[in-house]
Amino acid sequence: MKISSNFDSGNIEVINADDPAHIRLRIPYDAGDEFMQWFHFRLNGAKDQDCTIIIEDLDKSAYPSGWEYYRACASYDRETWFRVDTDFDGEEMTIRHTPQLDTVWFAYFAPYTRERHHDLIAKCQLHPRVRHEVLGETLDGEDMDLLVVGDDYADDRLKLWAIARQHPGETMAEWWMEGFLTRLLDDHDPVSRELLQRAVFYVVPNMNPDGSRRGHLRTNAAGANLNREWAAPSLERSPEVYWVEKKMREIGLDFCLDVHGDEGLPYNFIAGADAIPDCPQRLIDLREAFEANLRRVSPDFQSEHGYPPKAAGEANLTYASTHIQNTFQALTMTLEMPFKDTVDTPDYFQGWSPERSQKLGASCLDAIWGILPDIKG
Repeated sequence: MKISSNFDSGNIEVINADDPAHIRLRIPYDAGDEFMQWFHFRLNGAKDQDCTIIIEDLDKSAYPSGWEYYRACASYDRETWFRVDTDFDGEEMTIRHTPQLDTVWFAYFAPYTRERHHDLIAKCQLHPRVRHEVLGETLDGEDMDLLVVGDDYADDRLKLWAIARQHPGETMAEWWMEGFLTRLLDDHDPVSRELLQRAVFYVVPNMNPDGSRRGHLRTNAAGANLNREWAAPSLERSPEVYWVEKKMREIGLDFCLDVHGDEGLPYNFIAGADAIPDCPQRLIDLREAFEANLRRVSPDFQSEHGYPPKAAGEANLTYASTHIQNTFQALTMTLEMPFKDTVDTPDYFQGWSPERSQKLGASCLDAIWGILPDIKG
């Protein structure tokens, strides 16, 4: 029997793997030694054996409450990911599974590999209305990919941005991107067709390539939490934010959606930037209209549960959503999806999944279409 993680986004430390019934593991910290939560490993040689896998020290993880009612993801083919029996006692998480095949992969959420990312870029650029641009490089020398969708030579087009995966372990965000882009590039979809008559989309499918490949939950190669770097990004610490924010200032921005995952809350929800200094009521009304539109088209989305609102003027302007909305006075929101399952619309086999993330990405185009006439104000 062997447990390994020396592959794209792999992350685990083996303490003991001599007995399938008593496997003990630990999750290494991200660079910066602050965050520990993402795991991704492969178990080989335990076919038809009852495996008990204990992951230690999760009371020291970034979000201990995230393990409550959580069920780990597993796959035999790395395409279909299903949930397995999982318990958490406040310190240790126990995964129980009897593999049906020689090799099974386990992960915190279904991984979105760098290879799949490159396939997404390649597929999208085949469309005649797509231009692929490299904004710069990360600390590990990875390219920062931008997809420009639409006729960006036309000055009258709205400039709509979507960015994802500032926190690399939140892989559901790039699955969301795949669904979003697939529908946007469907020439037979009437909503996508009309959106591209009026707007240009600037899309960054993965804001944190280094952390994604390294198997981090929240940080880049320097240990920086990119969603705390927007007030003063630097090439030395946060080049990913530096390049994207620079491009936003160069071409302008009328709308932005920053896509994430939440470890603890079993809901899809929006975190707005209403608490920026002197936030115009127009932007608050526009956010509420977007949420209402998304609720109508997707029963997986709701607005009742989410982060507690902050008082007016108390926003942390180092976050992407608050910095962007404050800088451009344009509607900017954070979309959160769960690592667990949705309480209101559960799926016992897969929980919240890549497929459901893709569907929500596609539905967000309907929500954008519904507010498009009011985005400029």
